Amino acid sequence: MSEYHIRESPNTVPKVKEKPKKASIPTPFSYWPSDDGTDENLLVLLHGLGDTQVPFGKLGHSLKLPQTAVLALRASEQIPYLYEDAYQWYPSFDALGEMLANPNPTIALELLAKVVNHLTDDLQWPLDRIHLFGFAQGGSVAAEFAILRWKEQLQAHRSAIAPSESTSESAKAPSSSLGSIVTVSGPLLSHPTLSSPSPTPILVAHRPSPSEEALRPDALKSFQRGFQSVTEAKLNANRQGMPGSRDEWEPIMRFWSEHLSRRKQEGLYEVMSGTSG
Repeated sequence: MSEYHIRESPNTVPKVKEKPKKASIPTPFSYWPSDDGTDENLLVLLHGLGDTQVPFGKLGHSLKLPQTAVLALRASEQIPYLYEDAYQWYPSFDALGEMLANPNPTIALELLAKVVNHLTDDLQWPLDRIHLFGFAQGGSVAAEFAILRWKEQLQAHRSAIAPSESTSESAKAPSSSLGSIVTVSGPLLSHPTLSSPSPTPILVAHRPSPSEEALRPDALKSFQRGFQSVTEAKLNANRQGMPGSRDEWEPIMRFWSEHLSRRKQEGLYEVMSGTSG
């Protein structure tokens, strides 16, 4: 039988957030506030290679997640030699048009850092209320950014503590991280080496072999080195692209139901599902 635990915390952030400013986000984007009038969570969507923010923004809005605003970003790099709206998060092809075996996502991570800093510093979004969803290349960027952000938080935290507190429990790790990550068919590009893996929960949804979109056999182990909590969801190996059925969306919606926050009346409430015998 399922049971729900409700945790209240002080109401310290505004119920309705300001819209992101075009001057502060150096790439086109689509934004929708929550349909129910309470912007408690922000779902940031990152499209795949060759796409734009437009269809992903419509998708995010159509999900109508409770108390969740939606921000869909467009990658900043147009794919060379294509005369259409087709974008990449980082350079993906060599001079012959072949896919790069070891791409460098730095340009995408810098862009996402500017966006998240604008959200947290200017618009009062708590970091743990920001949730990332990415498909393929966008999923890789989301996961890599979460690890990079956590590394930066660890370094800043350790620099700030006094030497006498270095062994205390409170000195071991920062108190906040990104709310959650969902990556669909997007592997990590790096091999994480963290003294303390990121506490941000991540859902890795993928199409197993023989799908052309199958991840490497060791892909899940890479995620487990970088994140404390990794959930796997296997999609239909005979399909391609984004989740295309209720069955394929079900594990993603369940994951969000466990990690999105809730605000009720004058307090903030986190609804955490569990099981009991």
